[in-house]
Amino acid sequence: MVEVEIDSIRVSLMSQHRIVILKEVHAERFLPIWIGPYEAEAITISLQEMEVARPLTHDLLRNVLQTLGAEVQRINIVDLRDDVFYARIVVQANGRELEIDSRPSDALALAVRVHVPIYVDDKVMREAAAEPEKELSPDEGTGPGDARLDVFKDFVDSLDMDGMDTPGDEPEN
Repeated sequence: MVEVEIDSIRVSLMSQHRIVILKEVHAERFLPIWIGPYEAEAITISLQEMEVARPLTHDLLRNVLQTLGAEVQRINIVDLRDDVFYARIVVQANGRELEIDSRPSDALALAVRVHVPIYVDDKVMREAAAEPEKELSPDEGTGPGDARLDVFKDFVDSLDMDGMDTPGDEPEN
Protein backbone atom coordinates (compact mmCIF):
# COMPACT_ATOMS: atom_id res chain seq x y z
CA MET A 1 0.00 0.00 0.00
CA VAL A 2 1.13 3.52 -0.83
CA GLU A 3 0.39 6.35 1.59
CA VAL A 4 -1.23 9.41 -0.01
CA GLU A 5 -2.66 12.72 1.12
CA ILE A 6 -5.29 14.97 -0.36
CA ASP A 7 -3.45 17.46 -2.53
CA SER A 8 -6.42 19.38 -3.93
CA ILE A 9 -9.96 19.28 -5.18
CA ARG A 10 -10.52 20.60 -8.68
CA VAL A 11 -13.50 21.36 -10.87
CA SER A 12 -13.51 19.83 -14.34
CA LEU A 13 -13.47 22.37 -17.15
CA MET A 14 -15.64 20.07 -19.26
CA SER A 15 -18.42 19.58 -16.68
CA GLN A 16 -19.24 20.48 -13.11
CA HIS A 17 -17.76 17.24 -11.80
CA ARG A 18 -15.06 17.44 -9.16
CA ILE A 19 -11.75 15.62 -9.03
CA VAL A 20 -9.90 14.93 -5.81
CA ILE A 21 -6.16 14.75 -6.39
CA LEU A 22 -4.30 12.39 -4.06
CA LYS A 23 -0.52 12.85 -3.84
CA GLU A 24 1.84 10.10 -2.86
CA VAL A 25 3.48 11.11 0.44
CA HIS A 26 7.03 10.04 -0.42
CA ALA A 27 7.05 10.61 -4.19
CA GLU A 28 5.66 12.81 -6.93
CA ARG A 29 2.83 10.60 -8.17
CA PHE A 30 -0.72 11.93 -8.26
CA LEU A 31 -3.95 9.96 -8.36
CA PRO A 32 -7.06 11.75 -9.69
CA ILE A 33 -10.46 10.41 -8.63
CA TRP A 34 -13.77 11.80 -9.91
CA ILE A 35 -16.16 12.62 -7.07
CA GLY A 36 -19.55 14.25 -6.74
CA PRO A 37 -20.04 17.92 -5.85
CA TYR A 38 -21.54 17.14 -2.42
CA GLU A 39 -18.65 14.89 -1.43
CA ALA A 40 -16.19 17.52 -2.70
CA GLU A 41 -17.92 20.12 -0.56
CA ALA A 42 -17.89 17.79 2.47
CA ILE A 43 -14.13 17.23 2.09
CA THR A 44 -13.44 20.93 1.54
CA ILE A 45 -15.49 22.01 4.56
CA SER A 46 -13.48 19.71 6.81
CA LEU A 47 -10.10 20.57 5.28
CA GLN A 48 -10.79 24.26 5.76
CA GLU A 49 -12.07 23.60 9.30
CA MET A 50 -15.33 25.42 8.61
CA GLU A 51 -18.02 25.27 11.26
CA VAL A 52 -21.45 23.94 10.30
CA ALA A 53 -24.61 24.44 12.32
CA ARG A 54 -25.66 20.78 12.23
CA PRO A 55 -23.71 17.61 11.48
CA LEU A 56 -23.33 16.75 7.81
CA THR A 57 -23.64 13.12 6.71
CA HIS A 58 -19.92 12.39 7.19
CA ASP A 59 -19.96 14.09 10.59
CA LEU A 60 -22.89 11.85 11.51
CA LEU A 61 -20.94 8.76 10.42
CA ARG A 62 -17.98 9.85 12.55
CA ASN A 63 -20.26 10.50 15.54
CA VAL A 64 -22.01 7.12 15.21
CA LEU A 65 -18.70 5.25 15.02
CA GLN A 66 -17.35 7.12 18.06
CA THR A 67 -20.56 6.55 20.05
CA LEU A 68 -20.35 2.82 19.31
CA GLY A 69 -16.74 2.76 20.51
CA ALA A 70 -15.30 2.12 17.06
CA GLU A 71 -12.16 3.90 15.92
CA VAL A 72 -11.29 4.52 12.29
CA GLN A 73 -7.72 3.32 11.70
CA ARG A 74 -7.15 4.20 8.05
CA ILE A 75 -8.71 4.46 4.62
CA ASN A 76 -7.64 2.02 1.90
CA ILE A 77 -8.37 2.54 -1.77
CA VAL A 78 -8.17 -1.08 -2.80
CA ASP A 79 -9.27 -1.53 -6.38
CA LEU A 80 -10.03 0.01 -9.75
CA ARG A 81 -12.45 -1.87 -12.00
CA ASP A 82 -14.12 -0.48 -15.12
CA ASP A 83 -12.98 3.06 -14.20
CA VAL A 84 -14.59 2.77 -10.75
CA PHE A 85 -12.47 3.05 -7.60
CA TYR A 86 -13.28 0.95 -4.51
CA ALA A 87 -12.35 1.85 -0.95
CA ARG A 88 -12.50 0.35 2.50
CA ILE A 89 -12.83 2.12 5.82
CA VAL A 90 -10.73 0.17 8.30
CA VAL A 91 -12.25 0.32 11.79
CA GLN A 92 -11.14 -1.09 15.15
CA ALA A 93 -14.19 -2.17 17.16
CA ASN A 94 -14.52 -4.56 20.10
CA GLY A 95 -10.95 -5.77 19.65
CA ARG A 96 -11.52 -6.62 15.98
CA GLU A 97 -10.37 -4.93 12.82
CA LEU A 98 -13.26 -4.52 10.39
CA GLU A 99 -13.22 -3.36 6.76
CA ILE A 100 -16.29 -1.50 5.57
CA ASP A 101 -16.93 -1.13 1.82
CA SER A 102 -17.17 2.52 0.76
CA ARG A 103 -16.99 4.87 -2.16
CA PRO A 104 -13.59 6.61 -2.07
CA SER A 105 -15.25 10.04 -1.84
CA ASP A 106 -17.15 9.09 1.33
CA ALA A 107 -14.09 7.39 2.83
CA LEU A 108 -11.98 10.49 2.14
CA ALA A 109 -14.63 12.79 3.65
CA LEU A 110 -14.51 10.63 6.79
CA ALA A 111 -10.68 10.49 6.78
CA VAL A 112 -10.34 14.28 6.93
CA ARG A 113 -12.75 14.37 9.88
CA VAL A 114 -11.02 11.71 11.97
CA HIS A 115 -7.47 12.52 10.81
CA VAL A 116 -6.38 9.06 9.70
CA PRO A 117 -3.92 8.05 6.98
CA ILE A 118 -5.05 7.21 3.46
CA TYR A 119 -3.50 4.36 1.49
CA VAL A 120 -3.81 3.23 -2.12
CA ASP A 121 -3.09 -0.28 -3.35
CA ASP A 122 0.18 -0.50 -5.33
CA LYS A 123 -1.62 -1.95 -8.35
CA VAL A 124 -4.13 0.94 -8.40
CA MET A 125 -1.29 3.47 -8.25
CA ARG A 126 0.52 1.75 -11.13
CA GLU A 127 -2.66 1.72 -13.24
CA ALA A 128 -4.08 5.17 -12.53
CA ALA A 129 -1.49 7.50 -10.99
CA ALA A 130 0.56 9.96 -12.99
CA GLU A 131 3.81 11.80 -12.46
CA PRO A 132 4.11 15.46 -13.48
CA GLU A 133 5.99 16.04 -16.70
CA LYS A 134 9.54 17.24 -16.32
CA GLU A 135 9.85 20.97 -17.06
CA LEU A 136 12.56 21.95 -19.51
CA SER A 137 14.90 24.74 -18.61
CA PRO A 138 15.41 27.49 -21.25
CA ASP A 139 18.88 26.16 -22.17
CA GLU A 140 17.66 22.59 -22.87
CA GLY A 141 17.15 23.00 -26.60
CA THR A 142 13.89 23.45 -28.39
CA GLY A 143 11.29 20.83 -28.97
CA PRO A 144 8.07 20.80 -30.99
CA GLY A 145 6.21 22.56 -28.16
CA ASP A 146 8.72 25.39 -28.09
CA ALA A 147 8.38 26.02 -31.85
CA ARG A 148 4.66 26.63 -31.40
CA LEU A 149 5.42 29.34 -28.84
CA ASP A 150 7.78 31.09 -31.27
CA VAL A 151 4.73 32.23 -33.27
CA PHE A 152 3.42 34.09 -30.21
CA LYS A 153 6.83 35.51 -29.41
CA ASP A 154 7.15 36.83 -32.99
CA PHE A 155 3.65 38.35 -32.73
CA VAL A 156 4.40 40.10 -29.44
CA ASP A 157 7.73 41.37 -30.78
CA SER A 158 5.94 42.84 -33.81
CA LEU A 159 3.49 44.93 -31.75
CA ASP A 160 3.94 48.70 -31.84
CA MET A 161 3.62 49.69 -28.20
CA ASP A 162 4.52 53.38 -28.70
CA GLY A 163 0.93 54.38 -29.47
CA MET A 164 -0.54 52.73 -26.38
CA ASP A 165 -2.03 54.86 -23.59
CA THR A 166 -0.44 54.36 -20.22
CA PRO A 167 -2.73 53.04 -17.46
CA GLY A 168 -4.86 55.79 -15.98
CA ASP A 169 -4.61 58.11 -19.00
CA GLU A 170 -7.94 59.31 -20.35
CA PRO A 171 -8.38 58.90 -24.10
CA GLU A 172 -8.46 62.17 -26.01
CA ASN A 173 -11.76 63.23 -27.60
